[in-house]
Amino acid sequence: MKPSAFEYFAPHTVKEAVELLEKYEDEAKILAGGQSLVPIMNFRLGRPEVLIDINNIKDLDYIKEEEDHLLIGALTRERDLELSPLVKEKCPILVEAVSFVGHVAIRNRGTIGGSLVHADPSSELPTVICCLEGEMRVVGPSGERTLEPEEFFLTYLTTSLEPSEILVEIKIPTLPQNTRWSFVELSRRVGDFAVVGVATLLFMEEGGVCKEARIALGGVASTPIRAEEAEEVLAGQKITDALIEKAGEEAAEATETEPDYHASAEYRKEMARVFVQKGLHEALSRVKGGK
Repeated sequence: MKPSAFEYFAPHTVKEAVELLEKYEDEAKILAGGQSLVPIMNFRLGRPEVLIDINNIKDLDYIKEEEDHLLIGALTRERDLELSPLVKEKCPILVEAVSFVGHVAIRNRGTIGGSLVHADPSSELPTVICCLEGEMRVVGPSGERTLEPEEFFLTYLTTSLEPSEILVEIKIPTLPQNTRWSFVELSRRVGDFAVVGVATLLFMEEGGVCKEARIALGGVASTPIRAEEAEEVLAGQKITDALIEKAGEEAAEATETEPDYHASAEYRKEMARVFVQKGLHEALSRVKGGK
């Protein structure tokens, strides 16, 4: 099938894009990589009357370091993230998570901003950004604002972006030395969305004590979520197999899983337990800058 008719604009600046969004409001959609939007339009599941193609806004395509953060333009391709030496050095969990996104052909076109705005809770990038406590900088007619993951992701395929706002940048803290990390997921086939995805960060102190743990789950709820009960089990402790087992059980118990045609709620809950435990074991074998 082909999409229904639409009016097409290709602005060269964020200001122009915002003006177009303000003018057309709910009639308009932003086109970045198009890996989600174009299939939706072709199947007539979405029928925007106006398409605003932001690929000419070159100022939104960058990866750079500023003090203790990575700044990533919303138009940055997923493949560029995957191959970036800077990202691999400063935030290797992001490289690992991106490698699970679809296939190389999709990552060549898909953008970090597009994935976050699409807000599929099974998608890898929302899950890892939740774990990293990244921030989304958005721009609209009234200026700009910065949103944390719990503010940005509202529910399934829905963010807190206003119709006339555009995501322009993602700010991610770089990981300190001796950070242990992992990203694991269960999917039906390679390249599919995750039935369950788990991002794990362990901030370790001397003596093998875990100062802070972060565990984010994707695919189990209407947004990516933090397994706070499991994090509390690990914080301030020397991590043992028994603690890992308990953390997995706490994560599953606290998770309000939802069923769909891929998996039942009960199966997702059990896989949350299994993959939290798997992620923790894997994280302990990895340090920042290593595989």
